[in-house]
Amino acid sequence: MMGKPAWAMISRLCRWLSMVAIFALGILAHSSGLTASVAEYWGDIRYLSIQHLELTAISGAMAIVIGIPLGVLLARGKLGFMGPIIAQIVNLGTTIPTLAILALAMTVLGLGSPPALFGLTVLTILPIMLNTIAGLRSIPPALIEAARGMGMTNGQILMKVELPNAMFVILAGIRTALAINIGTVPLAFLIGGGGLGELIFTGIDLMDTGMLLAGAIPTALLAILVDIAASQVQFWLVPRGINPLR
Repeated sequence: MMGKPAWAMISRLCRWLSMVAIFALGILAHSSGLTASVAEYWGDIRYLSIQHLELTAISGAMAIVIGIPLGVLLARGKLGFMGPIIAQIVNLGTTIPTLAILALAMTVLGLGSPPALFGLTVLTILPIMLNTIAGLRSIPPALIEAARGMGMTNGQILMKVELPNAMFVILAGIRTALAINIGTVPLAFLIGGGGLGELIFTGIDLMDTGMLLAGAIPTALLAILVDIAASQVQFWLVPRGINPLR
């Protein structure tokens, strides 16, 4: 097994290779005139990127508020015989195509942002819920028994022992969920939800490569930036003793 110095060296090497690849792609895009064609849509990119981030922030927040408590209830068996049923229903949601979920939301809520937010929230809940369950179940039983022996109540054990120790895994699920969310938001355009999908799908219809990339490139950059921000939150929020990255 590699030690931390080896992993740090590999991480730095991958970072430098990524920077070199991005620089080379930038030179290629500029020399081919692609940069100029994408820059024509700069005003649309700014406006639609804000819509994109709003959809991600709202649906992601709702997914966190729903997914973490649901994961806690399923991990601790508080739902009784309903727990496995709810888990199977949520797992079944992964087999349903994204467009089908958005279409179902559209038939119930109509067009616009509400059905888009509903569909995005449903798609984002699963990674958060599963990581919450996995994080709580990975805590050594002896640690919980020690806390119970100290006289802690179930609520105190959850807040002071279980959730802090599971926080790294839970935040990893949130990072995954947000990345999936940003990549899925372009589909919201198909039901009137807005976002960078307007440039992507309009570019496809018009066979305009510049318009297509004006939506696709910012979407990819937003996903990278959000993942970097979430990784920093994960790095600094989880204490050193239970954070494998520190």
